[in-house]
Amino acid sequence: MQKILKDKIIEICNKKIKEKGPNVGLSFYAFFANKNDNPELLMEAATWWIMEHKLDHFEKAVKIKSLIK
Repeated sequence: MQKILKDKIIEICNKKIKEKGPNVGLSFYAFFANKNDNPELLMEAATWWIMEHKLDHFEKAVKIKSLIK
Protein backbone atom coordinates (compact mmCIF):
# COMPACT_ATOMS: atom_id res chain seq x y z
CA MET A 1 0.00 0.00 0.00
CA GLN A 2 1.27 3.43 -0.92
CA LYS A 3 2.49 5.63 1.93
CA ILE A 4 0.12 8.42 0.90
CA LEU A 5 -2.84 6.07 1.40
CA LYS A 6 -1.56 4.73 4.73
CA ASP A 7 -1.05 8.28 6.00
CA LYS A 8 -4.54 9.31 4.87
CA ILE A 9 -6.16 6.29 6.54
CA ILE A 10 -4.39 6.95 9.84
CA GLU A 11 -5.27 10.67 9.64
CA ILE A 12 -8.98 9.95 9.04
CA CYS A 13 -9.10 7.22 11.71
CA ASN A 14 -7.53 9.57 14.27
CA LYS A 15 -9.96 12.35 13.35
CA LYS A 16 -13.03 10.12 13.58
CA ILE A 17 -11.91 8.53 16.86
CA LYS A 18 -11.34 11.99 18.34
CA GLU A 19 -14.76 13.21 17.14
CA LYS A 20 -16.92 10.15 17.89
CA GLY A 21 -14.94 7.91 20.23
CA PRO A 22 -13.20 4.53 19.92
CA ASN A 23 -16.29 2.65 18.74
CA VAL A 24 -16.73 4.68 15.55
CA GLY A 25 -17.05 2.59 12.41
CA LEU A 26 -15.76 3.44 8.96
CA SER A 27 -15.90 2.07 5.45
CA PHE A 28 -13.02 2.47 3.02
CA TYR A 29 -15.01 5.20 1.29
CA ALA A 30 -14.35 7.43 4.34
CA PHE A 31 -10.82 7.98 3.03
CA PHE A 32 -11.98 9.56 -0.24
CA ALA A 33 -14.02 12.52 -1.42
CA ASN A 34 -17.49 11.91 -2.80
CA LYS A 35 -16.10 12.03 -6.31
CA ASN A 36 -13.90 9.50 -8.00
CA ASP A 37 -10.85 11.71 -8.56
CA ASN A 38 -8.25 9.01 -7.91
CA PRO A 39 -9.62 5.63 -9.07
CA GLU A 40 -6.27 3.82 -8.73
CA LEU A 41 -5.92 4.77 -5.06
CA LEU A 42 -9.58 3.91 -4.42
CA MET A 43 -9.06 0.46 -5.94
CA GLU A 44 -5.93 -0.03 -3.88
CA ALA A 45 -7.90 0.74 -0.70
CA ALA A 46 -10.80 -1.48 -1.79
CA THR A 47 -8.48 -4.37 -2.60
CA TRP A 48 -6.69 -4.03 0.73
CA TRP A 49 -10.01 -3.82 2.60
CA ILE A 50 -12.03 -6.48 0.77
CA MET A 51 -9.62 -8.94 -0.81
CA GLU A 52 -6.61 -8.84 1.49
CA HIS A 53 -8.29 -8.48 4.90
CA LYS A 54 -11.86 -9.63 4.09
CA LEU A 55 -13.30 -6.84 6.23
CA ASP A 56 -16.98 -6.04 6.60
CA HIS A 57 -18.37 -2.90 4.98
CA PHE A 58 -18.01 -1.00 8.28
CA GLU A 59 -15.18 -1.67 10.72
CA LYS A 60 -14.03 0.12 13.84
CA ALA A 61 -11.51 2.86 13.14
CA VAL A 62 -9.21 1.54 15.88
CA LYS A 63 -9.09 -1.85 14.12
CA ILE A 64 -8.29 -0.28 10.74
CA LYS A 65 -5.59 1.88 12.30
CA SER A 66 -3.96 -1.15 13.94
CA LEU A 67 -4.01 -3.11 10.66
CA ILE A 68 -2.26 -0.23 8.86
CA LYS A 69 0.49 -0.03 11.43
